[in-house]
Amino acid sequence: MKKIGLIGAGKMGISHLSILGMHPDVNVVGVADKSNLVTDVLRKLTNFPVYADYRELLDKVKPDAVFIATPTKFHDSLVSEMIDNKIHVFVEKPFCLQADKGIQIVSQARNNKVVNQVGYHNKFIGTFTETKKLLDSGYLGKITHFSGSMYGPVVVNSKDGTWRAKPDEGGGCLMDYAAHLLDLINHLIGKLESVKGADLISIYSKNVEDAIFCLLETSNGIHGMINVNWSDDTFRKMSTSLIIHCEKGKIEVDTTELKVYFKTADVPPSYEKGWNIRHINTLTPSVNYYLRGEEYSLQIDKFIGALNGTTANDINTFETALQTDLIIEKIKRFNN
Repeated sequence: MKKIGLIGAGKMGISHLSILGMHPDVNVVGVADKSNLVTDVLRKLTNFPVYADYRELLDKVKPDAVFIATPTKFHDSLVSEMIDNKIHVFVEKPFCLQADKGIQIVSQARNNKVVNQVGYHNKFIGTFTETKKLLDSGYLGKITHFSGSMYGPVVVNSKDGTWRAKPDEGGGCLMDYAAHLLDLINHLIGKLESVKGADLISIYSKNVEDAIFCLLETSNGIHGMINVNWSDDTFRKMSTSLIIHCEKGKIEVDTTELKVYFKTADVPPSYEKGWNIRHINTLTPSVNYYLRGEEYSLQIDKFIGALNGTTANDINTFETALQTDLIIEKIKRFNN
């Protein structure tokens, strides 16, 4: 059983803590957060050891791994410190505010041989994992082009007092929202390499963008576009979708449904020529503990499995998360 600590008990931290607390291979040995309100509530309502200073957690319980769910501006220093102490790390997305910091940390993690993962949960959603299998199978042939969209009601009025409105704290639709879609494209379609056009638009925010329109190209020459808007209150929650055009067919996929069209009868098992529809409930494996979606448990299972040596440390690594940070920086530079 692995000793796990948590640093940062905000929304995502509490989510991770709930899943970790029920995991059969995990012993949560401590939670650290600077907020007295948070620590008081945790002490009152849970049995987890609670610390105001994360270094006290490290010194007293010496965890095998930590989950970092602090604001993004603290990621690089905290992750680097954990690696120096030979502590394995799961950190929330996005990876780092500056890609040059990420480059250093990727090298540092490799040299110290620590298990590492970044919290891009989309890769564990059943519709997207099935999309990956279909594209890798070769039945659809070469990808020709793609389009991706992402909408949600995150910033729907003029508020500049939170971290979401501050670029130096990880705010803005590109870094905090579109990163999910860019990372998914890197995983499914190919490494995003160049920016052919970009427009970042402020709707309610003064210092950051609320919508992004980009023309992009992967390292293997596949062209596509993304349209992301976190100020769209016609959506109840985050909506992520992709349309992928291929030589021998087409995929239309979101978080709840996969539609795939095969032009010929040469198809994978359980599929047929023409349109095929698969729903999320037929593509999602069962999990030990459900909270918000199976993907949140599955990503933690992946990390704990890598710690135990039962699964490979090959999804959402620091290295792949760095690729997402690098394309974000290129989009920013293009727009300036």
